[in-house]
Amino acid sequence: MSDGRRTALGVACGAAAGALWGLVFVAPEIVRPFGPLQLSAGRYLTYGLFALILLAPRWRQVTALLGRREWLALGWLSLLGNSLYYVLLASGVQLGGVAMPSLVIGFLPVAVTIIGSRDKGAVPLRKLAPSLVLSAAGVVCIGWEALGQVRGADFSRQALGLLCAFGALASWTTFAVSNSRWMARLPQISAHDWSLLIGVVTGLQALLLVPPALMMDKTAHAAGDWLFLLAVSSGIAVFSSIIGNGLWNRMSRLLPLTMVGQMILFETLFALLYGFLWDRRLPTQFEGLAIILVLASVTTCLAAHRTKPAAAAVLAQE
Repeated sequence: MSDGRRTALGVACGAAAGALWGLVFVAPEIVRPFGPLQLSAGRYLTYGLFALILLAPRWRQVTALLGRREWLALGWLSLLGNSLYYVLLASGVQLGGVAMPSLVIGFLPVAVTIIGSRDKGAVPLRKLAPSLVLSAAGVVCIGWEALGQVRGADFSRQALGLLCAFGALASWTTFAVSNSRWMARLPQISAHDWSLLIGVVTGLQALLLVPPALMMDKTAHAAGDWLFLLAVSSGIAVFSSIIGNGLWNRMSRLLPLTMVGQMILFETLFALLYGFLWDRRLPTQFEGLAIILVLASVTTCLAAHRTKPAAAAVLAQE
């Protein structure tokens, strides 16, 4: 596969993953009667079940490639990228609304790209500066409206929501970097199977969330409410976790880590779009400008990774 086709396919997978992942930002609003622990437990129990069913025909073949170190890595990645991340994110959404966590998570490309710039053969950080500046400017524009809307809200509630959002940022940044590097070490395992393995381990971790999720809920829910939670959890598990994660892992093998960071911007973009649809409104001037800046950031990042033909020929001869 040529570099151009490889990059185009990687960007397409990243955009599709972002579109599916953006759904997780509105899910806590859709099932607001239920807490973050209940939503996370429901989502990841169904995710683990579906992943196990899909992986079952190849279970022995795939697990034979894993040792103790790989299983520990799967447990760590499942915690950072799924269980812990979504509890923190859902808490941030329910405490501060969709916009504030979207703003904080929007810093993911900056964090991941800076870390990825240290990898061998990565594009120098100075070449990524325009993309990072555009990304930061877009996030500031997104936050302008969000911060203005919460001035009259309870400070402690907003502060806790902001803290949860930053915790989610730290958790997923660590996951994105570690997951990309682990996949590079295990080329014998397909991106899809690696995603399903993470799903199975996440499902096991979700079992630990069930007791506190039930004990901490003091609200009496009707049977229809539980069925609705199950439907939302299943939908998020299939589309965001199984399909979205599979697309993300495919993209991680096609693009360098510095570009992987920029692809996370699509999640922010779609999260805002879904938030506008949920609120039944159009974006404000600042939000519209933020969308343009986000797209410009991805475009300049792609430009920074283009190799001139002469340079490519020299590299090919080495």
